[in-house]
Amino acid sequence: MPKQVDHEERRGQISQALWRIAAERGLEAVSMREVATAAGMSIGLVQHYFPSKDEMLVYATSRLRERLGERIRRGLAAVPLPASPAAQLRALLTALLPTDPDSRAETLVGVAVFIRALNDPSMADRYREGRAQLAAAVADLLQKAGPAKDGDAQRGEEAALAADTLLALVDGLASDLLLGHLTTERALRILNGQITRLGHRTSTGPPPH
Repeated sequence: MPKQVDHEERRGQISQALWRIAAERGLEAVSMREVATAAGMSIGLVQHYFPSKDEMLVYATSRLRERLGERIRRGLAAVPLPASPAAQLRALLTALLPTDPDSRAETLVGVAVFIRALNDPSMADRYREGRAQLAAAVADLLQKAGPAKDGDAQRGEEAALAADTLLALVDGLASDLLLGHLTTERALRILNGQITRLGHRTSTGPPPH
């Protein structure tokens, strides 16, 4: 009997080939021919699954978001029970950092996607959507980490600001890790210190003027 083809597996192989190219040379180096060579397939087979480069990029970036989600879920699952919101927040943000070969490769592809999104409105929309979802999750954990109090709207805005601050810090730490400027240990010390400070601020309110 002829071997049954797993079409989703084939798409995954094509995406991984695209990621390898993007991580090494950026998305501008991605072409049907380059991807086909890296995947060990013919151009015709790649075009069978993705008639255009744009369709291939959309699928590959969607799979990249799935991989990031898996990293976050694994990080959260590793938190000892009972898992406090503060511990969950640390696990979530730590999962965003390039601390091993797989996360480093995925982060490099993410940088390439970001650069492409600067001049691609549709890709920028998807990037902003994912970022907004991530910021909302971080803000929610920050609010849960603090005690209940009056002024939920103001406290919600404080948590949203703190979430954006933490994600901006993670971006900077990721860049320094990729460059080798920081060790993983030092990056985690910086991140944990900022989580502690911002968590305290959102639970007690902004300092008096």
